[in-house]
Amino acid sequence: MAVRKLRPMTPGQRYRMAPVFDKITKSEPEKSLLAPNKKSGGRNSAGRMTIRYSGGGHKRKYRVIDFKRSKKDVPAKVTAIEYDPNRSARIALLFYVDGEKAYIVAPEGLKVGSTVVAGDKIAPEVGNNLPLGNIPLGTIVHNIELRPGKGASIARSAGSYAQLVAREGKYATLKLPSGEMRMVLTTCTATVGTVSNSDHMNVTLGKAGRKRWLGRRPRVRGVAMNPVDHPMGGGEGRASGGHPRSRTGLYAKGKKTRAKHKYSDKLIISKRK
Repeated sequence: MAVRKLRPMTPGQRYRMAPVFDKITKSEPEKSLLAPNKKSGGRNSAGRMTIRYSGGGHKRKYRVIDFKRSKKDVPAKVTAIEYDPNRSARIALLFYVDGEKAYIVAPEGLKVGSTVVAGDKIAPEVGNNLPLGNIPLGTIVHNIELRPGKGASIARSAGSYAQLVAREGKYATLKLPSGEMRMVLTTCTATVGTVSNSDHMNVTLGKAGRKRWLGRRPRVRGVAMNPVDHPMGGGEGRASGGHPRSRTGLYAKGKKTRAKHKYSDKLIISKRK
């Protein structure tokens, strides 16, 4: 069981579903793989608020994740599974045989002591990273590149995965987490397996204060604002606000926001639901 229900000793614990950290084997991060993580509180370089409802939160250090898996054909041993405050998934600390260390997004089932490797002609086992052209059809993958050498950009959050369903010519067809069927170059790499911590979706914070610890301030409804602040604001009494729309006036329910002539349209076989 990856989430636990607490006894309602306080009102904030009554509906809380707390995560379980039993898979985590190390509490302190690797110092050589840390970087500063400066917060802006939603302010731009002029000090003006450009992103509302963000600010505060606990101080964090960024864990430098190797999304490119650039060390090819060099085996690495998994020495720890760690918590990362910057993402929903767990991360794995790798010790390469040549002495280098790196963090990767931990797949489900990866254990301390396991060996992983990245390369072109390796076995498609959990945690291994190889080109889509060399992965068997039907395999579940994550951390997928969209452009060769760019680094993983698809299926990186907790519990997400894509399935390799077909291959034709220089393109492989993937079924993405959203349900979209998309073609990706076979020279792009992917990691075998599902991203860890799939029960993250079942976590319930339980109280507003826990949201503040994550750096999220209270969100104000547009209907509750004045006409000068939001298109849905104003009105005598409790006005409904008219058509739901954003602060900039764009319709909020169902309006397509994707560019009409995007370069990748020709690579999408069927759109997301």
